[in-house]
Amino acid sequence: MAGGLEEQSQPLLHKISPSIPTTEGEIDSYHCPPFGFNHGPRRVRDLPFLFIFFILVACTFAFGVFCVAHRNPDYRKLGYFAFDNSTSSCVESSTIVDERGTCSWLNAANVVPKLLLEYLVSTLAITLALSTPLMLVLLRLLKNYAKQAVFLSLPLLVIIPLLVNVFWFITCTLSESCREAFPLALRIFVLVFVFGVVGVILYIILANWRSIDLTSKILGISVHALEENLGLLGVMPSLMFALLVFFAPVIFFLVFARFNGRIVPRSSGSYDEHLCVWKQDRWVPAYYALAIITMIWSMAMMIEAQVYMISGTVAQWYFAKDASMTRRRIRSSVRNAFGPSFGTVCFSGLLICVVRSVQNIIDSARREDATGINLVLQHCIEFLLSAIDFLNKFTIHFVAITGEGYCSASKMTYELLRRNLLSVGFVEVSTHMLLGIMFVISTIYAIMVCAILMTVSKLGTNVYIMAMHAWLLLFVVLSCFVYVLDNVINTIYVCFAIDRDKGEVSKHDVHQVYGLLTLTKRERLLLAGRTSLV
Repeated sequence: MAGGLEEQSQPLLHKISPSIPTTEGEIDSYHCPPFGFNHGPRRVRDLPFLFIFFILVACTFAFGVFCVAHRNPDYRKLGYFAFDNSTSSCVESSTIVDERGTCSWLNAANVVPKLLLEYLVSTLAITLALSTPLMLVLLRLLKNYAKQAVFLSLPLLVIIPLLVNVFWFITCTLSESCREAFPLALRIFVLVFVFGVVGVILYIILANWRSIDLTSKILGISVHALEENLGLLGVMPSLMFALLVFFAPVIFFLVFARFNGRIVPRSSGSYDEHLCVWKQDRWVPAYYALAIITMIWSMAMMIEAQVYMISGTVAQWYFAKDASMTRRRIRSSVRNAFGPSFGTVCFSGLLICVVRSVQNIIDSARREDATGINLVLQHCIEFLLSAIDFLNKFTIHFVAITGEGYCSASKMTYELLRRNLLSVGFVEVSTHMLLGIMFVISTIYAIMVCAILMTVSKLGTNVYIMAMHAWLLLFVVLSCFVYVLDNVINTIYVCFAIDRDKGEVSKHDVHQVYGLLTLTKRERLLLAGRTSLV
């Protein structure tokens, strides 16, 4: 018993495996897990997955070039081919008119009023231009006044949907065209449904009211870390642009893949009547599958690379002992992500693809009536997938910090979180609060856009459509900010767990806030009461 307690008291990262060599030469060749961020050279990890990814990409591009070179130009002249009874084949005829060559899309484009299109483009351009300074203002606001911003946005998160719901109901009731499109029963249903959603949001806010103070402190710490590494806000759009550049030739190959085939006759069902149709080569569907799998894996890999770079950059800031260790943090993270740890990033992306694919299969099967053993099997698989998804969420952060392989990092991450018994709920609530703040800001901006357009234009009800587009664009841009900040929160969470496991303090302000995660609910309430009395 005493031996077990002594083993439990030892830090996880200080554990030494009994199989570790003891001679000096063997010790030099043995790779020990690093403490804190591994600034030294890192070993290349998970090479099989790196090779598989490169083979998929190489095959996609090689067969894509073959698709372009092997294309059949007769595809574009399908409408000029007719069945020849004498030869029992399709031959080209100049008398047939290609009815598919009409430019109907041009006529459809003319349906859109030119004035409405000009206002829409101007509104979206202005919104996109204002999103960056608005993001920086929000960053400064959350750094200095995180608690005030959270407590101000929570009531607005309830009041704004209520006002918009009542305004929509009254406006639609007074408008004749809206009354015809939405009957009274449907309007009442939407009104009651929105009230129900607002009630659920209000209940969640009240249930977590005592946790808001701690989560606002977590937000303040994380925003400070993001401000120290402000270049991270450009990481995601840069990698997304690189992903689009990678997708461009693959999409080009997919377009030309459908040109690989031949024109063949097919019976139309009537007596002695045949049609000329396009028949693709048998290997074209296989290439479609190969290219789509490559694109999905590349997208998941790029998402994990973003998380890796954010984690590596923030971890260098967290464990930095002096100012000289804080230079070129992002460059170092990029070099590690697409260098020694690229195989691990590919492995993590592949795991996400598998988990999401299985989850989609389960969701599709759930729509059917599942009973007995099938229902039990579905719940077991869902539990396993949620556990893998949760572990993968923190494993990639640990990989970025230590440079370990995926399997060893997932094991060490599990042991690290289990030994320190940290609360993940507060970290997730912080993300939900951020999304609530983004929703409030986007809604206020959309209301302002609607009011301005009503003043300067005569677009009528189209103003609401344009305001919705502005709201959606701003919310998407701010969601990118939330995505980066969410990964910063998780990275600091893992760094704090490493510090706590080693018994060290790298950032005192972080320990003052994240240290409250290890307290019980009663201890947090007592501490909050003492703070208020002081």
